[in-house]
Amino acid sequence: MFKHILVPTDGSTLSLRVAKNAVRFAKVHGARITAFHAAPEYHPNVAGDYIPANFVPPSVFEKRIQKTADKYLDQIKKLAAVGDVPCAGSYASSDSPYQAIIKAAKANKCDLIFMASHGRSGIAGLLIGSETNKVLTHCKLPVLVYR
Repeated sequence: MFKHILVPTDGSTLSLRVAKNAVRFAKVHGARITAFHAAPEYHPNVAGDYIPANFVPPSVFEKRIQKTADKYLDQIKKLAAVGDVPCAGSYASSDSPYQAIIKAAKANKCDLIFMASHGRSGIAGLLIGSETNKVLTHCKLPVLVYR
């Protein structure tokens, strides 16, 4: 039924639990996984000629984002390897994580998004996280929400 599953991650504990269950689900269905991380975009905190002491140059910011994304995606890749499920990983920078998730699902030709009910921000929107709710609202693909 499902052959290619997008598994978004934000590195949270729940996100890792979701990944474990996504691997089990993929194994049962003979599917492969694409792990995905929506990273924040770069916004320098510079006003005019004033450069604050905590200024982070774009190249340093990008290296940090890459390192964080690699860490999160590697966690899922390792889980998939243990479960003998094919897994690739990618990330994109976006101020709208839900849009990045939907775009990644389309670009990778996924037929299911398997995601957490909420992320790092806790239980935003009462029972379902705001980004998850936006994916459910705007995505035409099936979305399996794990909580």
